[in-house]
Amino acid sequence: MKAPSYQFIDANLIMYSIGGPHPLRAPCRIVLEKIKDGRIQVVTNTEVLQEILYRFFSIKRFSQAESAYTSMVELCAEIFPVTLRDTDLAMDLIKKYPGITSRDAVHAATMIHHDIKEILSADSHFDSIREIRRVPPA
Repeated sequence: MKAPSYQFIDANLIMYSIGGPHPLRAPCRIVLEKIKDGRIQVVTNTEVLQEILYRFFSIKRFSQAESAYTSMVELCAEIFPVTLRDTDLAMDLIKKYPGITSRDAVHAATMIHHDIKEILSADSHFDSIREIRRVPPA
């Protein structure tokens, strides 16, 4: 699944869409509807699933955790494992772009590894990574 037509989906699109009131809630829901309708095709990695579980379980929103997790799995054409190759590349990306988080670096590394060029994300930290392009939900 190395087709450039796939976009990587970040956890924050699901989180904003089912979370409390937020300016990004409606734009994220619109993007998710486009994915459900097949107008956008997405992939993600296992770290995104872990982020979803961690966030919702840490705030004791168990039904939202299950809903968000299940939705992400159903939306994605493929869910890539995070491999040693990805974490090695993530380390290189962190050194190259010191303003990014380790989690963002892992996502970017997974994308690079699988030749995915775009990420659907509200997280502007991805903008500094020249190897990929962020597509904001708004």
